[in-house]
Amino acid sequence: MHTHWRTTALIVGLAAMIATTGGAHAQDATTPAPMASWAGSTADHSKFDILQKPFASGPAVTEACLTCHTEADDQAMHAIHFEWSFENEVTGQTLGKSTVINAFCGNVAGNEARCTSCHAGYGWDDMSKPAPQQSSAVDCLVCHDQSGQYTKLATGAGHPPLGEDVKGQTITGEKAWAVDLMKSAQSVGMPDRDNCGQCHFYGGGGDNVKHGDLSSALYDPDIHTDVHMSKDGANMVCSDCHVEEDHAWAGSRYLLDAKDEIGTGKPGERRDAASCESCHGVEPHPINIKGVKLNDHVDKVACQTCHIPSFARGGVATKTVWDWSTAGRLNAEGNPIAEHNFTQSDGTELHTYLSTKGDFEWGENVTPYYAWFNGAIEYTLPEQTIDPSQVVEINKVLGTADGDDSRIWPFKQMIGRQAYDAGFNKLAYSHVWGPTTDTAFWTNFDWGKAIEAGMTAAGSEYSGEFGFIDTHMYWPITHMVAPSEEAVDCAECHSENGRLAGITGVVMPGTDAGSLVGKLGRLLVFLSLLGVLGHGALRLISRGKSTPHSGGIEL
Repeated sequence: MHTHWRTTALIVGLAAMIATTGGAHAQDATTPAPMASWAGSTADHSKFDILQKPFASGPAVTEACLTCHTEADDQAMHAIHFEWSFENEVTGQTLGKSTVINAFCGNVAGNEARCTSCHAGYGWDDMSKPAPQQSSAVDCLVCHDQSGQYTKLATGAGHPPLGEDVKGQTITGEKAWAVDLMKSAQSVGMPDRDNCGQCHFYGGGGDNVKHGDLSSALYDPDIHTDVHMSKDGANMVCSDCHVEEDHAWAGSRYLLDAKDEIGTGKPGERRDAASCESCHGVEPHPINIKGVKLNDHVDKVACQTCHIPSFARGGVATKTVWDWSTAGRLNAEGNPIAEHNFTQSDGTELHTYLSTKGDFEWGENVTPYYAWFNGAIEYTLPEQTIDPSQVVEINKVLGTADGDDSRIWPFKQMIGRQAYDAGFNKLAYSHVWGPTTDTAFWTNFDWGKAIEAGMTAAGSEYSGEFGFIDTHMYWPITHMVAPSEEAVDCAECHSENGRLAGITGVVMPGTDAGSLVGKLGRLLVFLSLLGVLGHGALRLISRGKSTPHSGGIEL
């Protein structure tokens, strides 16, 4: 808060809410959220002559698409889904999959054909160069196929599996099948959950591994898993929130709309936001005693903080710990080991150790980590010096308690242990995938060779020494919104050792009750209760005296 009076006002307001309500529950939506103005195709592509033929490759389909959609290739090639590069205007950093090292599979450089299987293009197999620049390199079908049978090969640098003798797996881990490109081309329409989910649900090498709030459970979720995407809820698709202009999509984990103060704007007007406020406004709760206090929260508490009580819901767990340092252990015969000691609620057994990747922990219905957030993420880039004696934050959540642009947000905190250059004290690139090489860790289990090859592929100077460091990585939680009646209850935060116990800049009534601050908080609760009850009584008396002819206003 900016001043002591703001802090006191927050204490009073939150205390009053505890005294007069039982929880932080928002009003149920009475009208559906506005849909994107283009949320339906106006053309039946099965009738186009140019699509009435078999196609030998994905780029051949793109060439046919461009005969009508003449600007789509240029638009797509300048968007983050294709460039994999993002200039963060707040930190000045160049981010994106092509640049950063993460706490999951590490880095793209040296592992291209595996990692670029989810690139929105075809054939990017060298991260030292930009993505292929020919117009036909754009993959139209990955976003627009509606046939349900288009996919990408897990190790195909973005190409789909084709031909009669198909081998390998798809990007979702299923046994690969031969894609019918003509069928896909004739089916195209606006993106659905299936299109987005093939890549975004399976990031990090498996279902819900990375984000925690993006999993296969969102293909057809029940209303308790996601009130927006459920057929019993709003039945929305990703592009209803992640709106698009010239193939550039709103919403980025590198720079979010952490505090949208504009709201809805005119119907159909906003094309730049993927925020709760862009649909629900900046005062989303009903105008009553409870609602007014909840609306007061919007200034400093993100909607997601109350309305996503946990992530990894719907029966699909997420990885919470990944320790690369234990990878490489083999059995007595010299073969890789796989241990499966976690069973998620749908009955699927998940790996807890792999020789290729080390030890893991998983979680379902995970309580988020909370932090002040202004929407910007600052990464520890590969050339920055680190302190290996401390936990290294792969990405730092920016924001402060007294910042006008900051609110309390929920995150997935990923706990990792990963390789670093012990001579130069910097994060290390590693070459893990490459079945035809003698340096890929997943083939030969030799960290020395794998790191040297990874550093060479990335063009990063290597000291020749490596070790392992403890890391944290943070992923904003913004999906899996629960129904309003399942929102976080007031007492879950406003209690000793509650959800926000570690948050600075906020004094919680009921915590540290024996201290002066605690006693003051209890007094404020009592005074607030008296004030609210008194105000409510006056309102009721005033309302009773009002008549249709007296000019009284009922609020």
